[in-house]
Amino acid sequence: MAFNLVTIHTALSLVAIAAGVVVVFDLVRAGPTPFWTVLFLATAILTSATGYLFPFSGVLPSQIVGGVALLVLAVVLAARYAFGLRGSWRKVDAIGMVASLYFLIFVLVAQGFAKIPSLHVLAPTQSEPPFAVAQVVVLILFVLLGIGATRTAGRVARPA
Repeated sequence: MAFNLVTIHTALSLVAIAAGVVVVFDLVRAGPTPFWTVLFLATAILTSATGYLFPFSGVLPSQIVGGVALLVLAVVLAARYAFGLRGSWRKVDAIGMVASLYFLIFVLVAQGFAKIPSLHVLAPTQSEPPFAVAQVVVLILFVLLGIGATRTAGRVARPA
């Protein structure tokens, strides 16, 4: 079976999303997840990085999201491994982890509307209300998760 860039990028994205869901829910309940955290960080970084390997002309929205995601992940790595989640770095880590998963889900929703025929018909240009509603619902969910993770990070010291 031949693997191409799309297959690798998609597989990395799906693994990152699955691991990210575990990590974010564990952040909200303050459970340590070293394996899932490393898996999430590695696959999220690789997902964003491989996105730049596709042919393109001009700057695309996906590249902007990927760049922001990589910046957030860099801050998370610093919070975790350079600053050891000391003090306010625990909150920075929690916010960054939630934001990193949000970016992956944001792109997943966009790809769903672009590639799934029943969704594409509802928002063929992704400027229609069903697309906007879906993205607003996702944003609200992640704001709530971010609040929960930040509150927990302020109360409980998690191991790196």
